[in-house]
Amino acid sequence: TVPGIRYVIDSGTARISRYSYRAKVQRLPIEAISQASANQRKGRCGRVEPGICVRLFSEEDFIGRPEFTDPEILRTNLAAVILQMLHLRLGEITDFPFIEPPDGKAISDGFNLLQELSAVDRNSQLTPLGRQLARLPVDPRMGRMLLEAAKLGSLHEVMVIAAGLSIQDPRERPPERQQAADQAHAQWKDVDSDFAGLVNLWRGFEEQRQALTASPLRNWCRKNFLNYLRLREWRDSHRQLSLICRDMQLSLNKEPADYPKLHKAVLSGLLSQIGQKTEDGDYLGARQRRFWIHPSSGLGKKRPQWLMAAELVETTKLYARMVAKIDADWIEPLAGHLIKKNHFEPHWEKKRGQVVAFEQITLFGLIVVGRRPVHYGPVDPVVSRELFIREALVRGEIQSKAKCLTANKQLLEQLDELEAKARRRDILADEETLFAFYDARLPAEIHQTATFDSWYRVNSQKDPQLLIMREEDVLAREASEVTAAHYPDTLHIGDLELALSYHFEPNHPRDGVTLRVPAPLLPMLPPERLEWLVPGVIEAKCIALVRNLPKALRKNFVPVPDFVKAALQRMTFAEGSLPQALGRELLRMTGARVSDEAWAEAAQQVDSHLRMNLEIVDGQGKFLGEGRDLAELTARFAEASQAALAVPQTAKSQQPVEAKVFAAVAEKTQQKIAGLSMTVYPALVEESGTVKEGRFSTPAEAEFQHRRALQRLLMQQLAEPAKFLRGKLPGLTELALMYRDMGRIDSLVEDILLASLDSCILDGEDPLPRDGAALAALAERKRGGWTEHAERLGK
Repeated sequence: TVPGIRYVIDSGTARISRYSYRAKVQRLPIEAISQASANQRKGRCGRVEPGICVRLFSEEDFIGRPEFTDPEILRTNLAAVILQMLHLRLGEITDFPFIEPPDGKAISDGFNLLQELSAVDRNSQLTPLGRQLARLPVDPRMGRMLLEAAKLGSLHEVMVIAAGLSIQDPRERPPERQQAADQAHAQWKDVDSDFAGLVNLWRGFEEQRQALTASPLRNWCRKNFLNYLRLREWRDSHRQLSLICRDMQLSLNKEPADYPKLHKAVLSGLLSQIGQKTEDGDYLGARQRRFWIHPSSGLGKKRPQWLMAAELVETTKLYARMVAKIDADWIEPLAGHLIKKNHFEPHWEKKRGQVVAFEQITLFGLIVVGRRPVHYGPVDPVVSRELFIREALVRGEIQSKAKCLTANKQLLEQLDELEAKARRRDILADEETLFAFYDARLPAEIHQTATFDSWYRVNSQKDPQLLIMREEDVLAREASEVTAAHYPDTLHIGDLELALSYHFEPNHPRDGVTLRVPAPLLPMLPPERLEWLVPGVIEAKCIALVRNLPKALRKNFVPVPDFVKAALQRMTFAEGSLPQALGRELLRMTGARVSDEAWAEAAQQVDSHLRMNLEIVDGQGKFLGEGRDLAELTARFAEASQAALAVPQTAKSQQPVEAKVFAAVAEKTQQKIAGLSMTVYPALVEESGTVKEGRFSTPAEAEFQHRRALQRLLMQQLAEPAKFLRGKLPGLTELALMYRDMGRIDSLVEDILLASLDSCILDGEDPLPRDGAALAALAERKRGGWTEHAERLGK
């Protein structure tokens, strides 16, 4: 009783705590008070003497109000009540004779919270963890935090938090001194967590309590805007929790808990009170609730991506009080019994050897994990098996040493090449047939590489032909027209055997027949032979050639297929030029002549698959390029061709050749290039004034280079007369004047001397000297007339 109170002004309203089981939040709406509460307020002014109460509402309003305030059991979450009733085995909650029975939806909401805390199972039966929770005289959420903290090693700090949340906040904020209070409380704030701030406050108070006596401690509390009595209540609650936790043999951590351990424990009790920041700056919580951080929070303007809140209270807005930053990765391990998993985009991954899907994890509608790859086999073994068969086995996207896969791949490649040769896609059975083959033979539980390999390793020992396809399993029709004679795998050019390959894919660069050619062989390829392709294609090419002729000529050969067939019967395959051979037979049959120009124009218009594609490789078989124009390819890869023909690198081969002592140079030799043994033509080569040995793909090129090199060696051997001629060449002065705009005079003199050596000494020599002795003998025999010859040439 407060003496001296004679007047009371009653507004008739109050903030009344009500729990909304629909919104799952504790609300503090302003409501009209009951008659009992109004009478209690009236009594404040008449404790010791008569007083006056002024009510700011009408008597009719008073009479219409309920007689009493709703019981608390109808205004709060029932989880704690239900937990104790289950623990005491009081029977079904709905059958209990409550004085004021709660709504059925409120009971369901209480069970939902207990299930969230893992206190009850899906059958609403108490779990072992629930029995432990029932022994703790705190809110079930706080109890769940304590049990998790004991596991994680943060029980000391969480006991402080649980005790602190069970009392009214000891921090005071008088309206007239709010700024001073905020400054005093700032020393304990934590920028990431209000829970950590609460622990900091506890530690600060404990330090002062142990250092000060009662009166100075009260002064310290007053100075820092702390309520001393509430702090004492906090300590009492903490002591009770300590005793209970000790009785329950919950281990207390001796070292301070780090941020993750502390907040994971707290999060275990607040799983439905987490939030994710939105683009608008507020937070999206469980069941699509939007809320804001309360202005009193230590987080201030710092808004973490994810947070948890001790409570969500609706006043003017839905506010989160006592909040902390959390890591989204903490949620899934703690909420495994609550999360929902959605899997999408299942696909085969060759490297992992599994069907993988992306997993989305949600908790109360919040996306905790957006797109995480996981093994899809345990989720949907039927779909996983189908994808495994289609992608791994049918399409060959698998890393496995199973014998059946190698054998089947070889068979399918052979049949695929058969289709490429025949240029049709109805020989090999479709993927559905291949799928059916494996589907009928593979056990239902096989849907990944590891289990497939294990199963096959065991069962193939009993049946060596297990999963090995036969031609009849995969052939849709026969292809008797495709024979080795019509579609050979190699092409003979002289004594060389070059590989052929076939590809059937219109508009693809390799569509048609491809000849694999080492770059040095390009100059040796006869263009006429390439025109004929292979016997299986020649009829189609001839028909295309005739159809591409001008109409005035083409009309003489109708129907074209019949004329072409008749012509081919008399033509010898690969003999001479294809257009000329075809033209001769058409001339014989019709008397109509087709000019070479018309044939050339028609050849340019035929589809690319009817012209030989040339795949060019270097000396080691490495791919360099490809195309269908032999002349263009020869020019483009001339340098690569010469590099492949280079003389093997030795100390001797790198030394310059001297005129009198160079060893005999063979006219031809065998060299292995890109796996082929081919004939090459050695010769001397002059480069920048020095002579070395080189090799060439044709005898003509070899002779040309050898002749130039011999000229240089003769210049070395006849050095004295050459020196004389450089200074005494007749008409040198006149030549210098005439040549000054075109180059250096000494270069011109050098060219005259080399040309003179060629015409005077080398002309008429067949064969040219191929060793030092032969060259020396030739020079000695013909040197007498060289000076006069050079002087005449200079004039």
